[in-house]
Amino acid sequence: MPSPTLDVEAAVVEEKNGEFRLRTVSVQAPRPDEVLVRVVATGVCQTDAHSRSQDYPVPLPVILGHEGAGIVESVGSAVRDVVPGDHVALTFPSCGRCRACRAGAPANCQHGFELSFGASRLDGSNAYGGGGVHGHFFGQSSFARFALASERNTVRVADDMPLELVGPLGCGLQTGAGAVMNSLRVGAGQSVAVLGTGAVGLAAVMAANIVGATTIVAVDVNETRLALASELGATHTVDGRTENVADQLRKIRPDGFDYILEITARPQMLAMAVELLAPMGVAALIGGAPAGTKAPIDMNSLLNGGRMVRGIAQGDSQPQIFIPKLVELYRTGRFPVDRLVRTYEFADINQAFADASRGSVIKPVLVMGD
Repeated sequence: MPSPTLDVEAAVVEEKNGEFRLRTVSVQAPRPDEVLVRVVATGVCQTDAHSRSQDYPVPLPVILGHEGAGIVESVGSAVRDVVPGDHVALTFPSCGRCRACRAGAPANCQHGFELSFGASRLDGSNAYGGGGVHGHFFGQSSFARFALASERNTVRVADDMPLELVGPLGCGLQTGAGAVMNSLRVGAGQSVAVLGTGAVGLAAVMAANIVGATTIVAVDVNETRLALASELGATHTVDGRTENVADQLRKIRPDGFDYILEITARPQMLAMAVELLAPMGVAALIGGAPAGTKAPIDMNSLLNGGRMVRGIAQGDSQPQIFIPKLVELYRTGRFPVDRLVRTYEFADINQAFADASRGSVIKPVLVMGD
């Protein structure tokens, strides 16, 4: 017997760089390990923009969205972590069975890319119907009034946490904060430079302040974002429009930085980061570049001084642990994510993307309303 379906309004991208169009699609009922969530709000992330432009090719037409937050509508028979009525964040998918997942590192899941960008379940099936539309983007496709996720990428949060602030915790803010707290384990008294102060970079700045880093440098070309970075914990800022970034960073830390987070996805910035590390320092690549992008790194800079380059996905988070931690940090005033967010009605999704592209908003969040 076919699964019962639910008709859902969704924002669909039908062609490369196309506008989002609101359409009615059908979604099947949850499988045993799946969760149907009524989406209340969902963040807009640069990865959605990259997928829309096919920098990260995904099957079209597709429902994007991967920072969903909402209320559990129904669950599959095997689900135990959440029940209908729970408030939840939706986060990145993972298989739960590969070597990385079994080692407690779901952000590095062997099937993570396929689950995120394949726009289908891991077995190739698609629960969405209507004009050949694809769902399951990042295991959720949250640019819709209902999202079908798995138990693994559904995280219960406190009912009193505003859901319009919860969504971004599932990807961008988790990535920036987690890079500092989980991946690099930055300690008190250490030095951090953050190249790029969008949502990910500002989350990293806030996290570096929380853990007690004493030199926190924010680098960008947007003076408004640099001013906000200073308010959120940056001890120094560098404006790439008017200053030589490398020269300014050398003045701030003549002996080099312990950690540099490269979020701009520009090859020359990663190469510069390696050159500005202290011995044993780490350059962390976080920004996602188009497939095939290469950076011209001086190999001797790595060899001499034990410097390292490492990639970081999703802040090496274990979401069921880390997202509630970020919620608690927000509630105690130490992680003010509300300073980054501007809300938009769901119908204004194209305006939200346009504003994000212009840099006039840091973290757009779509609110579904009634």
